[in-house]
Amino acid sequence: MARRVLFVLPTGTYRAGAFLSAAAKLQLEVVVATEEPSTLGWKHPESEVVVDLDRPDNVAEAVAHLNQGERLEAVVAVDEASVLVAAHLGEALGLRGNSVAAARATRDKALLRSRLLRAGVPQPEWALWEGETPPPWRTFPAVLKPLDQAASRGVIRIDRPSDLPSAARRIRKLLSKDPRCPPSNGLHQYPLLLEAFVPGPEVAAEALVRNGEIIPLAIYDKPEPLDGPYFEETIYTVPTALAPEAADQVWGTLQAAITAIGLMCGPVHAELRLGAAIPRVIDLASRAIGGHCSAVLHFAAGLSLEELILRNAVGDALPDTSLVKGGFGVMMLPVPRTGWLRGVVGRDEVLSLPGVEGLEIAVPVGGWVASPPEGNRYLGFLFAKGKDGGDAAGLLKQAEAKLTFVIDEEAPGDG
Repeated sequence: MARRVLFVLPTGTYRAGAFLSAAAKLQLEVVVATEEPSTLGWKHPESEVVVDLDRPDNVAEAVAHLNQGERLEAVVAVDEASVLVAAHLGEALGLRGNSVAAARATRDKALLRSRLLRAGVPQPEWALWEGETPPPWRTFPAVLKPLDQAASRGVIRIDRPSDLPSAARRIRKLLSKDPRCPPSNGLHQYPLLLEAFVPGPEVAAEALVRNGEIIPLAIYDKPEPLDGPYFEETIYTVPTALAPEAADQVWGTLQAAITAIGLMCGPVHAELRLGAAIPRVIDLASRAIGGHCSAVLHFAAGLSLEELILRNAVGDALPDTSLVKGGFGVMMLPVPRTGWLRGVVGRDEVLSLPGVEGLEIAVPVGGWVASPPEGNRYLGFLFAKGKDGGDAAGLLKQAEAKLTFVIDEEAPGDG
């Protein structure tokens, strides 16, 4: 009899296909919790439950019946929007998972900073700022950001105190469109996080957590500088070029952060700056890398990242998690300006280039996209394989130069 897992699967997620495919390979029966009914629920009502993803405190009653028959093995958050709901569902159903308190600390940057500070985990200097009074801050450049956004949305570098009011208004304007936020008063409301800018290279770390201990999977190098004014990420490459001692420091800092927050299981994805003597935690999420970027990871055991996540979730033994030899990279194709995507030029030429392994356009023609810092999605994902990570990064840059995205500020049919 197939084991059952509950996926918290927002309808707009990039991650559905990869997780559903992984579940099928592992012969896991999937029950989906989502915010809108789908054809899956109409055909197989026992395989779907509708919950309000914006109100995670209220989801328990909607799923109470799921464990009355054949027991669920685990609840899995497939992306950032799923994390807190998955924790509430896990507690309601008595499943292994992270506590609501731990999950909330990965969704609230002020809470994360407080937990790390209390445990002495290296991180940037920081302060909360509500806008009514001058910030208690003298260190510039700095970074101003919302407390609960992902994909670098609303993150702005501040070079001088006089830049703070306009940056705060810009961030709060984009937050005012979030249905979870109360009405805004321009500069005021919506406390924002002000951090010291940490210069130097940035890496991302991907790991699994089991019984509170990390299982390292990969450190991604980010060869493109992330110095602002906005912090839209582009290229991730593996394996890392860090010396073993530096990589060990990254993993040690991540373990300290996991312990400080109280995460016990599941995937984690963290961003760390290496410009100081010890890596500093910039952000930490209790979910896997976003978008289609997991395809850059090729494990020696032949499993995908999502298969490893699911094996860990149901308590199965994990195979060899080392990466295969060679360099792999992904470019999250940036949005150059806000508008409607009218077309993509150069696809065939890009796909014919040696070393290019794939190109996925994530926005349909006619779709609306926003440039940073308002945007929270990429135009697509470009993949390459090289001798090492640096070689893969070079191939990605060559390929991207041959792509043209036609973006119009006028809606289709205007004019």
